[in-house]
Amino acid sequence: MTISGDRTLQLAWREPAAHWEEAIPLGDGRLGAMVFGGETGRYQVNDATVWSGTPGIPAEELRRVLAGGAGPERLGEVRTALADGDLARAEDLLMTFEGRYSQEFLPFVDLRVEIPGAAPRDGSPARVLDLDRSRVEESLVADGIRIDRVSRVHDGVLLVELVADAPLPEIRLALSTPLREHARTATDGMLTLDIAVPIDGAPLHEQSVVPPLRYAEPGVGTYDGFAAAALAVRSDGTTDAGDHGLTIRGARRVLISLSSSTRAESWWAGVDDEWRTVSTETIRNRARDRARGAIAADTVPGRDDVSHAADPARFAIGGRREGRWDVESDILRGDDDALRATVAAEYGRYLLTSSSRAGGPAANLQGIWNGELRPAWSSNYTININTQMNYWAAGPLGVIPHAEPLISLVERLAANGRDVARDLYGCRGWVAHHNTDLWGWSLPVGMGHGAPSWAIWMMGGVWLTHSLWDHWEFSDDRRTLRERIWPLLRGASEFCLDWLQVDADGRVFLAPSTSPENAYLDADGVPRALGLTATMDLELIRSLFQRALHAIELLELADPLRDELEAALALLPDLGIGSDGRLLEWSEEVPEHEPAHRHLSALVGLYPLDLITPEGTPQTADAARRFLDARGPGAMGWSWAWKIALRARLGDGEAAHDLLTQALTPYDGDARRHGPVDGSEWGGLLPNLFSTHPPFQIDGNLGFPAAIAELLLQSHAGAVHLLPALPEAWPEGRVTGLGARGGLRVDLAWSGGRLESAVVHNPGTEPRAVRVRYGSTEAEVLLSAGGEHAIQLAPDTAGTA
Repeated sequence: MTISGDRTLQLAWREPAAHWEEAIPLGDGRLGAMVFGGETGRYQVNDATVWSGTPGIPAEELRRVLAGGAGPERLGEVRTALADGDLARAEDLLMTFEGRYSQEFLPFVDLRVEIPGAAPRDGSPARVLDLDRSRVEESLVADGIRIDRVSRVHDGVLLVELVADAPLPEIRLALSTPLREHARTATDGMLTLDIAVPIDGAPLHEQSVVPPLRYAEPGVGTYDGFAAAALAVRSDGTTDAGDHGLTIRGARRVLISLSSSTRAESWWAGVDDEWRTVSTETIRNRARDRARGAIAADTVPGRDDVSHAADPARFAIGGRREGRWDVESDILRGDDDALRATVAAEYGRYLLTSSSRAGGPAANLQGIWNGELRPAWSSNYTININTQMNYWAAGPLGVIPHAEPLISLVERLAANGRDVARDLYGCRGWVAHHNTDLWGWSLPVGMGHGAPSWAIWMMGGVWLTHSLWDHWEFSDDRRTLRERIWPLLRGASEFCLDWLQVDADGRVFLAPSTSPENAYLDADGVPRALGLTATMDLELIRSLFQRALHAIELLELADPLRDELEAALALLPDLGIGSDGRLLEWSEEVPEHEPAHRHLSALVGLYPLDLITPEGTPQTADAARRFLDARGPGAMGWSWAWKIALRARLGDGEAAHDLLTQALTPYDGDARRHGPVDGSEWGGLLPNLFSTHPPFQIDGNLGFPAAIAELLLQSHAGAVHLLPALPEAWPEGRVTGLGARGGLRVDLAWSGGRLESAVVHNPGTEPRAVRVRYGSTEAEVLLSAGGEHAIQLAPDTAGTA
């Protein structure tokens, strides 16, 4: 499925966007833009480094929490209270370990490229998103003049091109910010805004913090959150500068560029502590140079951001992919189930590669798109599922380079987490809890009143290391494993080794331990989060120790940690199964507070880990299936995505398909309302195909392609498994470039519900033997370096390869 000419996948909307949830996302990992289109030509723009906060807040908060009495000694008191069954006292003590909150990802600027009187041309959609070329196209008419407007983001610059068939009387360019504007400079062909970014931002739920966004006082402190936005124009008309923007007259061809620069960008780059000394003038000039450079380098109609079209997986479930599809009639309310799945997979890939690029910050709860000054859950990194899910698809979709920002985030998180592990808990290594931000926040959040069920969870960093392990397995990049991933695995392992407790009978337990955001009922019917070892914690730790040992062997390390890991693994208990045959969520069988809870924490060992498989651990896999059955169908986008992937691992394509059908239905409620988290009101897809809770979160969109890929290809159990859970509703289709562990790529085609062809590619520089499985048949394939092999396997007969 090569991309050329008009053989691209395009999504069309009939009208310009009236609301943010109807706007089309563009991005390149650094700059994100929501395209509204139409006469006003609005672009709501984010910069991935525009967060509230400062680099020093994590350390300052740790000092404050320690000064309040939290630390290893008080941790001992917590454990004593838990041992005595005094859960209320344990909760009260633990809440003193909470810092304030992680910081907020904020909107940056609004650009308007207004063409008075412009409207969509008759017979043309109002806006078209070309997923393969990463551009938004508009066909407009104003006073009889035909206009084509193309928008894209490339190299940190938003580029807007207009081509008209006659001179346009007027184009008005306006630039504003919802943050604090310090100054603006308008000259012919250039507009610059100096912007203050808040140095502290409280989450929406912390209503006691006033003001919720706090800016630096002049001359106070060491960090001033300065940012600049620069707009440059080239046209064949005349450009006049005014107080509010630029006006272009008599132009047929116009090229507009918008760029940014921030102090936080210098901090993220981490070059010689430049952020401490870089001047506001330097930051301002950096934004201007980028905008001018884009204008000078580009030509109308310009180049596209082709990073999406290089090598990623391409889906044609049901056989249809290329073409222009009407979002309302073909996707949201269409009757082609396979096309809808194709678009979900391709759109998720597009969003991941648009919001995450090497060298920049990782994709957050909203990816790189947020229009709210008080965003839901701070639009931060929630690391008890959501951030991890953002990157599940990177390996299966063949876009592993786009997961590099996650490594960078974890490196910053670990740097702060070492101090927290040592000073707060008396442990080696590093620790993180359930939230983090651009600055690498590592403490629990909650301001001393956050419920332990969500605020007190010490395994956030451990789960992130498993996402990094996936990076290694799908890339086969041993250098990155040695230099960047292994140190993080090692530090997380040290923390877990010290965190494990052993009772007088030699049994391992964890104290404190929680199953993220869930609770059980104690003997008095009171919801409790503490007191019992959570199954999820044990699964994460067991898998971490196994992978750390594997890394030691792979890298041929003489590491004294090996003996500790092996000894600890021998002590870890097996997973518990209840009297009803279900996998236990805690170490004891207890009544559930929320039987249909949205989190599937106890099933992390099934997916995305590989501790539980139907072939290797059939009894536990059956217990996992019963657990999943009891949780019921969907709740919100990310929960649907996880359930679909879990069903795929169990080989249950029909249940997975039912869940996907639910998840891809349109959401007709209030998209701005914060829906209940108990799953009583399900989400769905917004008009721009964003997945919603509500409100919008990107994790559902990014989780869907991972789950869909899992239905078509699996590689976690030592073999490349072809079509392991193909739903009956997808009897035919093809996909190219699916990623498999070991750095392999796989092309598949099927018809009549049966495999038609498969080719396994080995891009690596070493030959390798690969086990390939289809149905009950397996064969071993020897792949030469840089070679490929066509597979011929029948599902129920002896196969050859």
